[in-house]
Amino acid sequence: MFKGEVVMVTGATRGIGKSLAGAFAAQGAMVLIIGRNAAQAMAVAAEIKAKGVLADGFGCDVTDFTSVQETVNKILDIHKRIDILINNAGITRDNLLLRIDEQDWDEVIKVNLNGVFNVTKAVTKPMLKARKGKIISISSVIGITGNAGQANYAASKAGIIGFSKSVAKELASRGITVNVVAPGYIRTEMTEQLADPVKEKVLEHIPLNRFGEAADVAGVCLFLASKAADYITGQTIIVDGGLAI
Repeated sequence: MFKGEVVMVTGATRGIGKSLAGAFAAQGAMVLIIGRNAAQAMAVAAEIKAKGVLADGFGCDVTDFTSVQETVNKILDIHKRIDILINNAGITRDNLLLRIDEQDWDEVIKVNLNGVFNVTKAVTKPMLKARKGKIISISSVIGITGNAGQANYAASKAGIIGFSKSVAKELASRGITVNVVAPGYIRTEMTEQLADPVKEKVLEHIPLNRFGEAADVAGVCLFLASKAADYITGQTIIVDGGLAI
């Protein structure tokens, strides 16, 4: 489906990002694994390539625009193009509002929201030149519903939605689509660490009565990045088993 296309995935060294990278590689794309730790990014790229598909790894701090621009320039020198961008890098620093310190607020905003701004801005120029491109950012259902103890995370993920709607309007005339995927509780290393009573309480609010899988998120991203979604832009697709209903 994506043979010959170059797909850049941030936060791709583990969890949902790693699964997204593998899904695009399995569909023929050259996948660029972007992670803060260069060795980890290259290790994941090697793991994907061992399956007989295409991948490359790059170390990059998405909170630092200079680092992002240097990485994008390096990618363009080597691979000549970036057809699809998946903004996935994100962190949590959960706490109740009165206990969130300034550092934890700033760090979550820097990675989750500023990171999306930095990478999107850097990748937009080559996409404008090519007059085509797909930008997909991973938000969260928490950015839509809010959640006690996650004011910083919710603010960052809600910001991605507003940012993406605005950028979608700016880039539409050049054939570039910008969309958002908002996962709910997806089975990852992070959710597996939740205590059983917490998991049970969460499941009470999910109509499908299960946590999602990374493949559920990947399927939506593959669709939005495909030609079948060329007429879809500025949208947020929720993948949460019905949690936000």
